[in-house]
Amino acid sequence: MRKALSILAIFVTAAVAAWLCGCSSAMTSLNQGTGGSNQTQTPASTVPVSLTITDDPPAGVSVLFFQVSLTAASLQPASQQSTAGSPVSLLPSGNPIEIDVTQLQALSAFLSTVNVPAGSYSSLSLTFASPQLVIFNNSDQSIAGTCAVGSVCQLTPVIDNSATVNLSSSPFPVTVAPNSPLGLLIDYHLNTIIQSDLSVNLAAPNGISVSQLPPSAPLQPPQFGFLTGTVESVSASQTQFTMQTAWGRTFTIDTNSSTELVDWPPCASPGALSCLSAGAIVRVQIASVESDGDLLAAEVTWLQAAGQQTVVGTIVGIPPLPLPFGETIIQLILHQNPTASTNLPIGAMALVDVWAPGIGGHTATTYSIDANGFTIPSGYTFASSNDLAVGQTVQVTVAPGSLQPPTPVASPNMGVWGPPPEPSFTASSLQLEPSQLTGTVSAISSPDFTLSVASFPQCGVTDSNTIACPQYVALIPYDAVTTSQTTYQGFSSDDFGGLADNDVVSVNGWLFPASGSTSARTIVLKNVVLRADGIF
Repeated sequence: MRKALSILAIFVTAAVAAWLCGCSSAMTSLNQGTGGSNQTQTPASTVPVSLTITDDPPAGVSVLFFQVSLTAASLQPASQQSTAGSPVSLLPSGNPIEIDVTQLQALSAFLSTVNVPAGSYSSLSLTFASPQLVIFNNSDQSIAGTCAVGSVCQLTPVIDNSATVNLSSSPFPVTVAPNSPLGLLIDYHLNTIIQSDLSVNLAAPNGISVSQLPPSAPLQPPQFGFLTGTVESVSASQTQFTMQTAWGRTFTIDTNSSTELVDWPPCASPGALSCLSAGAIVRVQIASVESDGDLLAAEVTWLQAAGQQTVVGTIVGIPPLPLPFGETIIQLILHQNPTASTNLPIGAMALVDVWAPGIGGHTATTYSIDANGFTIPSGYTFASSNDLAVGQTVQVTVAPGSLQPPTPVASPNMGVWGPPPEPSFTASSLQLEPSQLTGTVSAISSPDFTLSVASFPQCGVTDSNTIACPQYVALIPYDAVTTSQTTYQGFSSDDFGGLADNDVVSVNGWLFPASGSTSARTIVLKNVVLRADGIF
């Protein structure tokens, strides 16, 4: 299994410049003042601290889903005599945060922010629990005698040794000072942490390490990551709203004239924050943590209205066509369920009916691309079942009344393989979202290059709804297409010219099936991140 790099970024800031995304016709800017002006200011002796996490993917067997709960995080003061005082919890609500690390190859997920006393801190303590692993076994033998070749299997790994990790090596000790941003990166290496018997040893040598982020430049994209949740209340006059995450934490989100509103629905005041209402689901890209602890939004994306049900997942199987009733079925590993419905458990493998126009009286599924202001080059479409491909990430709106919950089965014991839950439903709409891949660069020819990625299962579904997949293939080539809007991070020059053969990169972009004479699929790149140390 190749390495996975997980980054937990702790940002300490009382005044951070807002790194904002560029505007386009697909977005609306709020022409209002800076939010949070009426908020109570935090004492000068405390500083907001936020948690963000990102990751590189593991490989070997194809890991489709890996989730772990962060149950505690705290900073340990350098001495009890320091101004920092006692250890400071960075998860003040006490609710565990479930982290889907397989979705954090080229992106970050915002976790938490809390005010901590200024002072010197000697270490960071992290406690994890409840890992969950879903794989596709494309090896040449069964795993543990129960996960057969060609099967998708779920495991709750055993955690060896302590689930708490104390990080005290360089760059600790660190000093928390007002108006001074601080970022700490936590490297999470799954090939070291996951043992040969598929238990999890967080205390394994070199399993988790820490480093310090360099200062951010104004032209870099926001590093605080994304936050998804349900709107609780809206104060359009104060240009802010509150939202609650799936793990029960409430955040105040401030907006200003540079905040972009994406995929906003029609309303009485188009493009205004007043269009939001309680119960809506939104995704927020965080620009900065403000001095009062509020979060300033660089971008707010409308995901679903109150009463709707949407999920985000990765397509892992598409059956041969046509099926007996004329529909298309896709198999979807679920990564996001904003309403936290127990009938759509994260990590489940859903069977999704997709209908074309004029078939059997069914309402046709609609298709769209979540471009978020990015201009997709001509020739790349997502308009019918012909545009579906294994590996695509899609947001699916569940047709009302179609959801069939997974059949209740006894949960396998810890360390024992079993099948993932299999809910089923009809898609009223499919929206193509950016997918994340990590691979090696070759054949560079502006504006394109080849990205060679460890195999992803290219599966079909038999008439009995079982998976049929080809045997393991070492590498799959992708035609990687860049545009003037593609961003680069970590290169000697953060543009296309910084790419070099054999670079290991994580990318985030829209995936399209192979067409014409080439057998390679195409990924139109939004972001490219260099893995300078080559860690997978």
